[in-house]
Amino acid sequence: MSGIVNTAQAEAWNGYEGEHWASHADRYDAVNSGFNGFLLDQAGAGDRVLDIGCGNGQLTRLVAARARSALGVDLSGPMLATARARAADVPNVAFEQGDVQVHPFPDGAFDLAVSRFGVMFFADPVAAFANVRRALSPGGRLAFLCMTALAGTDMGRVFGAMAAYLPQPTGPDGTGPTSFADPDRTRAVLTEAGFEDVACTHVEADQVWGRDVPDAARFISDWGPVRHHLGLVDDATAAEAAEALTAALRPFAGPDAVRLRGTAWLVTGRRP
Repeated sequence: MSGIVNTAQAEAWNGYEGEHWASHADRYDAVNSGFNGFLLDQAGAGDRVLDIGCGNGQLTRLVAARARSALGVDLSGPMLATARARAADVPNVAFEQGDVQVHPFPDGAFDLAVSRFGVMFFADPVAAFANVRRALSPGGRLAFLCMTALAGTDMGRVFGAMAAYLPQPTGPDGTGPTSFADPDRTRAVLTEAGFEDVACTHVEADQVWGRDVPDAARFISDWGPVRHHLGLVDDATAAEAAEALTAALRPFAGPDAVRLRGTAWLVTGRRP
């Protein structure tokens, strides 16, 4: 794979992180698919759609059913292999491996760019979104989902339970997964990248993390960032963190699943 500037993320998504997401595609879709409708509602029958950070390709396939065509782009070889296999019978879907910040998209090739939690890790977000803007036709639209701040959310409560034992298992608000948690920063980045009419709308959806508490706790413990930070402490401390995680999940357990109420920003904009 050539043309990569976000080398740290490329290494992660072509290593353990990407392999874990690819091998647990259905589980990650169960976490995030409740938000699909907010993006699918943006697509029209004649749209050529770009899916940024498409991962295992669920959103790409779904948007293709509403649009003229859909192209999914991602850094992760393992996830793209899953995406291609799952879209083998979808004629108007294609996938490419690349770094969206520098990927050589044809100018004006798309009418709509979407992303389901795939834009938070750009090395240079202004450059990345400027490249996406260039790939959109005049008047083309951008719509993506990104995480809100964790504070005060179900996810913040769960991950916060491990904070006494681990060095920031998800990073502080405003970095990493929550790098676009501040709408003012998001609007500033997109405006600098050349977008107009930028809006950030708070949305919510249920997220299924496991069939029961032990299952959800194992899944979260194996998620890349948490797994990494569990490896930074001794075995006894890691066990205490896992116990705290399990206890924090219990209030969210129902008869058939562990559900957290997820929160996100639906960010929209337009190429002039």
